[in-house]
Amino acid sequence: MSAPTAEQVAQVRAAIEQGRTSLGIELGSTRIKACLIGPDHAPVASGGHAWENQLVDRTWTYPLDAVWTGLQAAVAELHADVERQYGVRLTSVGALGVSAMMHGYLAFDASGELLVPFRTWRNTSTGPAAAALTELFGYNVPLRWSVAHLYQAVLDAEPHVPQIASLTTLAGYVHHRLTGEHVLGVGDASGMFPVDPATRDYDATMVEAFDALVADRHPGMRVTHLLPRVLLAGQDAGRLTPEGAALLDPTGTLAAGAPVCPPEGDAGTGMVATNAVAPRTGNVSVGTSIFAMVVLERALARVHHEIDLVTTPAGDLVAMVHCNNGASELGVWAEVFGQFATALGHPAGQDEVFAALLGSALDGEADGGGLLAYNYLAGEPVTGLDEGRPLVVRTPDSRLTLANFVRTQVYGAFGTLSLGMQVLADEGVELDALFAHGGLFRTAGVAQRLLAAAVGAPVAVGTTAGEGGAWGIAVLAAYLGHADAQDLGTYLGTQVFAGADVVVAEPDPADVAGYATFLERYRAGLAVERAATEAL
Repeated sequence: MSAPTAEQVAQVRAAIEQGRTSLGIELGSTRIKACLIGPDHAPVASGGHAWENQLVDRTWTYPLDAVWTGLQAAVAELHADVERQYGVRLTSVGALGVSAMMHGYLAFDASGELLVPFRTWRNTSTGPAAAALTELFGYNVPLRWSVAHLYQAVLDAEPHVPQIASLTTLAGYVHHRLTGEHVLGVGDASGMFPVDPATRDYDATMVEAFDALVADRHPGMRVTHLLPRVLLAGQDAGRLTPEGAALLDPTGTLAAGAPVCPPEGDAGTGMVATNAVAPRTGNVSVGTSIFAMVVLERALARVHHEIDLVTTPAGDLVAMVHCNNGASELGVWAEVFGQFATALGHPAGQDEVFAALLGSALDGEADGGGLLAYNYLAGEPVTGLDEGRPLVVRTPDSRLTLANFVRTQVYGAFGTLSLGMQVLADEGVELDALFAHGGLFRTAGVAQRLLAAAVGAPVAVGTTAGEGGAWGIAVLAAYLGHADAQDLGTYLGTQVFAGADVVVAEPDPADVAGYATFLERYRAGLAVERAATEAL
């Protein structure tokens, strides 16, 4: 990418000084990122902070103190980036928004105190509740959904349940602290409790059924009294309060008052970041988890445990194939190879190591040389595993080379996803376009080509593929000023992505055949993965 001209720098500087920018903040699984965009929606500055979930008492969690130290670090880095590039201070923004990993369980009492440690989407301890609710609703309720966590707590007679005054997601929690509003974007809300796409609100019949289900144990519980109010993209979700501004920026540089868009989950902002909010479009997001979002033309004929039904930020029905395990295991191996390079006296940065490894994958055999890899750091509901054990398995006649090893690791990251996508294909769901985003796609062409083989469809990657959800929620914040005139899909198509640079990878027949061989081995090897969770 060429350096900006002096005129372009001056234009951005003026937009910053006049408050014509939008700020997006996303709390991902491994990184908190702040992205500032200009009036043309292009990123102009960014900041970030690394963090990681913790396994405490067999529960995946993040301490809430880490939310605020991480946000403040990301915003401080953003401030520094603005001053370095443009020579001005960021004192105000035209709008802002918050996105975060979906689902999980954040329960608060009437005074706003957290009742139990944050239970993230990664926890798989809600099996009895999810099964009971799926049967009750006739609608798939995955293990990680907030209502599954709530009902499991009811079933387990956890002492905090009678004290619950509100439930929310991580994005909803941060938004509430910034604005005082207990609201949630419809996409994120649809991962807490089923949403009716006709009303674009919590499904009234299921609400009534849930309240009746818990009435014997908790007669006064009304689930809609606990859940955030549902908002659509572009609707008023409050303004940044002085207290909220101080939480983001304790230096006092960033002023209060900016309008804040409805908080969304990472799935919704991923759809925005890839312009995949219209029927027959979809996207794949790769991070700590990996998931595909496919906007449906019609409801599915049957309930499938592999498929979540959620919505776009505008409230349209989406089939979601969510896999708990994504690129983290590949990242661990990249660290190992980076350490090896350092030991040889040739230290390399993370991006350089990833580029070298991913580049080698294209030289591997189409089926990975007979190798098998599972990226299961956590349990994987799609394949029925409550816990995970990362594995590399080979037979005596497998060909263990660097190229085959890395190709197999990438295939392993896509394995569970392709099993879920096959369910949609069997339902007759068709796709015109599948867009991919996430850091894995910063290395041009490699993961994109192998993903096309895994899903058997063309995969498009745009110039914003590495920006991810922080850019997506910044775009949703900018949309606040246009929602009265245009629906979200039209806005994205005509104002954000018009003329966007997109590279499309068609499935290579040799890769498709090789991946099919790998996937057959992958299915059979699940017995090995299952045995590992029992033995180790």
